[in-house]
Amino acid sequence: MARTSSNMLDLGTKAPNFTLPNAVDGNSLSFSDVCGKNGTVVMFICNHCPYVKHVFGGITSLANDYQSKGVGFVAISSNDVENYPEDSPELMKKTAQEQGYTFPYLYDESQETAKAYDAACTPDFYLFDAEQLLVYRGQMDDSRPKNGIPVTGKDLRTALNALLSGSAIGPIQKPSLGCNIKWKVS
Repeated sequence: MARTSSNMLDLGTKAPNFTLPNAVDGNSLSFSDVCGKNGTVVMFICNHCPYVKHVFGGITSLANDYQSKGVGFVAISSNDVENYPEDSPELMKKTAQEQGYTFPYLYDESQETAKAYDAACTPDFYLFDAEQLLVYRGQMDDSRPKNGIPVTGKDLRTALNALLSGSAIGPIQKPSLGCNIKWKVS
């Protein structure tokens, strides 16, 4: 596990489209299938990373709090499952069920979606507005495994609240920190 920070995709970037299978039910979904009328949160996560495990409950809480406000949520796992079998689609389905995910958990086998989003770590969070333009990227909050700070989702919640109220989202956005995405060796 290499501690890796977000690459911080440029604000204003149009959401890259994708069509990926949902590990829970096998149906393929695109960005337009998962986007919300008021905004969309795209999360790059996986099953095994301790940084992701640390925020499992926070992710579920965020989705539960904002989906009813017209915000779409989607999680994507792009890890190489040949070398990291704990991130397989079968175990993604199990994780989604155990964590009570109310959003799709998509499998990016080709890793092209992660590359299109310039994702670097798990977890990595992106918030797009109603026009599908990037308005926030980075951390959920300052909590990390063993740092004693509770998982609140403060940074992402602040951005979501600003988006929903029509307020400006602060330009100071901290990168997320987690395990590097497990890229396939070419």
